[in-house]
Formats: sequence, C-alpha cells, structure tokens
Amino acid sequence: MRILIVDDEPLARERLRRLVERESEMEIVGECGSGTDAITRLADGDVDILFIDMEMPGANGLEVLAKLPPNNRPAVVFATAHESFALDAFEVQAVDYLLKPFDRERFQVALERARTWREKNTGPKTNGSETREPERLTFKVDGRLVLLSPREIDWVEAADNYVVLHTAAGPRHMVRDTMAAMEKRLGKELFLRANRSALVRLDEINEVRPNSHGDYTLVLRKGVELPLSRSLRGKLDTLFTR
Repeated sequence: MRILIVDDEPLARERLRRLVERESEMEIVGECGSGTDAITRLADGDVDILFIDMEMPGANGLEVLAKLPPNNRPAVVFATAHESFALDAFEVQAVDYLLKPFDRERFQVALERARTWREKNTGPKTNGSETREPERLTFKVDGRLVLLSPREIDWVEAADNYVVLHTAAGPRHMVRDTMAAMEKRLGKELFLRANRSALVRLDEINEVRPNSHGDYTLVLRKGVELPLSRSLRGKLDTLFTR
C-alpha cells in the first residue's frame, strides 16, 4: 500500500512516518506540508492511502478532497486536532478520523480500515474508466449522518437550497446540497435527470406517458408522476436501452 502523508507540522509528519514504517507492506511515497502541494502530488494517481490534516495553508483537507476524482481516489484518513470537522469528514467518505494525539493501536485501526476500503474499491476498469457503483453514501441530515446506498433512493427532489431524498423504505431526508452535486454523487449510470427539479433512479421508472402537448411524464412504481424535460424527449430510445 502506497501512503501519502499531508500535514503542515513537521513533527506530526514525522510521527506518522514512524508509525507507518513499523507496519509491513506499507510504503511512504511522499510527504506534503500544504494543501496545494497535496493536490499537485495526488494528481499522479499512485496513492492508495492518504493521511491528511484538516487545517493547512493553501487548502484545507476538505478542499483537497474536492479536487480528487470521485471514482479514482485513495482511502482517506483525517489525522487532525480539530474535532469539529468529524461530520464533514465522513460526509466526504473518509474512512476514519484520527483525533490528535492518538496512539499506535488507534492508528492501526485506521490503517486497517483504509486497507480494507482500498481493496474493496479497487477493481478492474472498463475502457479506461472506473464503473464501480458505490456501496453506501453518507448524507448529513439534521446534524446526524444517514448512510444510504444509491439503490435505496427512488428519486431526488429540489427544495430551494436543499434536496429531498425519497427512499424506497419510505422516509424522506432533507440534505443541504445542489441537484448537480447530487447527480454527480449518485451516478448517471443509475439515475436520470428528469427535469431541473427531479432526479430519478432508472429502474424505478414504471411508465413513460405521452401528454397532449407532445410532452412526457415519467410514472414511478409508487405512482409518483414527474414531468420529463423537453431537452430529454429525444433521448427516450437511449432511456429504454439503458
């Protein structure tokens, strides 16, 4: 496993380096002292596990992760003295959150989680692109974390600065996010942008119903009706194929 250490404090990097060097089958491929240096180094795409601080010059840990492609990223472990960012870290799919100071035993727990995540999420690629479907995504809802797989979400509805996740089990969850960001997270292989205000899981569509004015309505399995955007009318054949 190839490890990158990112922390603006030299002593913190040294401590992580010593902990990693005591573990077998681990190789440190680099160290960075700022968020901007980390973004440049991660562009090489050869890092399996990333240990990263939260507050750093240039870019913080969350900003660094935002620059990474979602389908080809290392396992991320935050190692920081800032407890208040824990929810944000897990929302961006960090595998663990080490709160300084931590001992070797706690470090090994985080390392094993990162190793397991990396092995599970690294598979064969098709036509040069990663097509693996995420198992579960983390959403911040009313100060708590809700974990859902994309296939548990029937459709997504825009609501001002929020989106509402309509789940197969029944509960609705309001998440502060944009439709564009949610479409990217859920993936275009599973979800269709029906219109500006709705995103629907493809296998939840039960009917495509033509209207009198040449428009179409998507009818979901539970009877929900969503207007199909005019810009997608010419893509119905592709929709049926998918």
